[in-house]
Amino acid sequence: MRFVDLSHTMEDGMPGFKLKNDDGTITQFTARVHPFLTHDQSRPHYQGKAEFEITEVSFQSSVGTYIDSPYHRHRAMRDISQIALEEVILPGVVIDVRGHNAFEAVSLPGAYQSLDLAGEAVLFNFGWDQHWGTDAYFEYPFLSRDALQALIRAGVKLVGVDTINVDDSHDPERPAHTWLLAREIFIVENLRGLDQLHGQAFTFFAVPLKVKRAAAMPLRAFAQIE
Repeated sequence: MRFVDLSHTMEDGMPGFKLKNDDGTITQFTARVHPFLTHDQSRPHYQGKAEFEITEVSFQSSVGTYIDSPYHRHRAMRDISQIALEEVILPGVVIDVRGHNAFEAVSLPGAYQSLDLAGEAVLFNFGWDQHWGTDAYFEYPFLSRDALQALIRAGVKLVGVDTINVDDSHDPERPAHTWLLAREIFIVENLRGLDQLHGQAFTFFAVPLKVKRAAAMPLRAFAQIE
C-alpha cells in the first residue's frame, strides 16, 4: 500500500482565480499565511521556558486544491459541513486526456463509456498541473457537455480535474457546476500528479474541513493505492 499526494501546497500569495471587474480591474483569489503570534511574542507567557507560533491563514474557499459542495452553485442545497465522509472517500479511476489545447472541449474517451463508473471518483488528467504558477494555467481545456451527460448517466459520485475549472470560463451557464452539483456529484479542482495513478487501483480521499455554510473548501486530496 502507498499514498500519492494530489494537492498543491497552500502558501502565502499562491495563485487562484482571477475575476475581471466591470471597471476593468482584476480581483485575485489567493491565500495569506502569516504569524498571528510569533515564537518571540509567546515566550514571555511561559517565563522564557517555552515558545510557540500561532499561525493565521486566510483564503477564499475556492483556492488551492478544493472541493465544491452543491451549495456552491445551488443555494438551497447542502454545504461543505453536510458532506458525509463516505461520500468523499471513494474508489477512483483516472482518465488520461492529456494532449488537448486550451479552450478545447474534451469528450469522455470511448473506452470509458462502457465501464461501470457508478459511485466512483472520476479524475481527469489533462496534464495541466505542469502549468501551475504560470499564466498558461488560466487557459485550459474542459469537459464537454456530452462528457458531463455521460458521467451523469454513469452515476459517478465525484469528478476531479487538474485544471483551475471543470467548466469553460467563457460559458456563463457553467454546465458542469450546474448539472453535476444539482445531482450531488461533487467537484474537485486544481489536482496534481494524476499521472502517477494511470493503471492503478486506488481509493480517492477528498475530505474537507467541516465548515458550516461554506460553499467550497481546500483539502489534502490523496490516493491510496491498493
